[in-house]
Amino acid sequence: MHGGGLELALVFLLAAVIAVPVFRRFGLGAVLGYLAAGVTLGPYGLRFVANAEPVLAASEIGVVMLLFVIGLELSPSRLRVMRKPIFGAGGAQVALSALAIGGAAMVAGASWKPALVIGMGLAFSSTAIGLQLLSERKAMTTDHGRLSFAILLFQDLAAIPLLAAIPLLGRAAAADTQLGWAEVARALGAIAAVVIGGRFILRQVFRIVARAQMPEVFTGAALLVVLGTAWIMQGAGLSAGLGAFLAGVLLADSEFRHELEAQIDPFKGLLLGLFFMAVGMSIDLNRVLSEPLLITGLALALLLVKFSILYFVGQFPGGLNTRESLRLGAVLALGGEFAFVVFNEAVKAALIDDPTRDRLVAAVGISMALTPLLVIAMARAISAAPRAQERAFDSIPNDQPEVLIAGFGRFGQIVARLLVAQHTRFIAIEHSADQVDFVRRFGNPVYYGDPAKPELLRSAGADQVKVFVIAIDSMEESLRTVETIRRLYPNATVFARARDRRHTWELMDLGARAIRETFYSSLKMGEKVLVELGVAENVARDHAEQFREHDLRLLHAQYLIRDDEDALLQSTQDARRELEELFDADRGTGVLNEIADATRKDMASVDEEE
Repeated sequence: MHGGGLELALVFLLAAVIAVPVFRRFGLGAVLGYLAAGVTLGPYGLRFVANAEPVLAASEIGVVMLLFVIGLELSPSRLRVMRKPIFGAGGAQVALSALAIGGAAMVAGASWKPALVIGMGLAFSSTAIGLQLLSERKAMTTDHGRLSFAILLFQDLAAIPLLAAIPLLGRAAAADTQLGWAEVARALGAIAAVVIGGRFILRQVFRIVARAQMPEVFTGAALLVVLGTAWIMQGAGLSAGLGAFLAGVLLADSEFRHELEAQIDPFKGLLLGLFFMAVGMSIDLNRVLSEPLLITGLALALLLVKFSILYFVGQFPGGLNTRESLRLGAVLALGGEFAFVVFNEAVKAALIDDPTRDRLVAAVGISMALTPLLVIAMARAISAAPRAQERAFDSIPNDQPEVLIAGFGRFGQIVARLLVAQHTRFIAIEHSADQVDFVRRFGNPVYYGDPAKPELLRSAGADQVKVFVIAIDSMEESLRTVETIRRLYPNATVFARARDRRHTWELMDLGARAIRETFYSSLKMGEKVLVELGVAENVARDHAEQFREHDLRLLHAQYLIRDDEDALLQSTQDARRELEELFDADRGTGVLNEIADATRKDMASVDEEE
């Protein structure tokens, strides 16, 4: 190691600042940049770090913080809903991967005990890399992203009994290393302490800290919670990340959730980058160069076996379609950082020897380095494949519906629920096959297709439809669909979801009745805010109604001058003054109030003369 701690920190930061933007510039992702920087700085590169193990141990705090932030996104109720994918898909993936890899190890000559440890160790995937890849691509909320998280969570749970079982399987197991009642009680006590503390103590602590109004104290309290729960779990022989995850879940429903996430996120990002660098440092290039075919073959075989199993698990227990199953396999086919711990423990228990451990660790490291490339290649292959070949548009029966809804996301579903409550027949056409499959589970008459296709509209009985509802999110597709409907059915009533004012004007050009998607909800929220600030409910309601009427007049007035930017700006300024004067009159002040008073006096004098 060159220099002191400060110099080393500067080298790490410089490597991250250079490597990550360069790799992202070429579309290779931040994770691969960190791994490459780690390989360069490590004991097998420029040797800025002679021993990667201390760096790896310290940087695992980043994984702990990542799991805490993920826990903040999952309330206990949501976690209960996820129990089926966690134990169903997660359990199937771990079991099938362990059997396949362990069986291959036995074929290669290992006995059943080492084969079991190797199979289980390689069945796990990297939580940090997998979640980072999903986060980079904003895929955490996709179908394959949610199932990936469920599988990774099960792997964290399954890691605990595996670590306890390794000494029992090895020849070096002694009486004092066996898992007894004391260890079980200590583990259960640690879980109970975290759960009870998170439920009853942590919120009170954060309320006290928040009243101090010192941001640095709140940051310290957040770090204390993350590292404290991790330390409690680790002291009980459990996963440190599991403790932080539980603390996050228990604080997910609290009022401090977003502030905690904001405080932890910068530390999480930096330490995760350091963790990926440490993983890169752990890749034994000497071992790879001395046995290139063997190590590369092991890494590729690991990726192939796990990818195949994950594709199967994604389709059947997971219920994903082909595209999402391929993405799931690409993200989780790699080995995990937990394999480093498992194989080190296996060496201590005399289950495997040092050369075998080195080969397996090198293969896991290479699989980690290849996974970002695999994810990028899979994404490009999937996007290049024509969707029409995967699934043809549905043939839609003509059941004489009264309403046709184009687009069945959240907007269209609310309209549909009102129609169902009134026993009104409707039919919905949605362009996303995934969304169609999802909402059909709840009995909705939704069909896959492009609502802008004339033949599809005719087969759906559009000529008998009384009202068309265009609830499509994309502005371009929305306008295209409205244009088709107005051309084929010029006398039809068309209500269309509008993104903003310009979208509204374009829909008005086509003769549709535009409903701005956020206008009424924002108006209602503004009314609630006024009430909360002490305005009487009837006054707040009147002000909201006046604003609605005022904005509607402005919308139609600006529609006539929408191509003149100067006129639009002037009309907006005039409208703002008009609205202020209108509200001043309600309060008994302003120009309009003076005019109203003068008018009332004139009318009173006329009455007296009469």
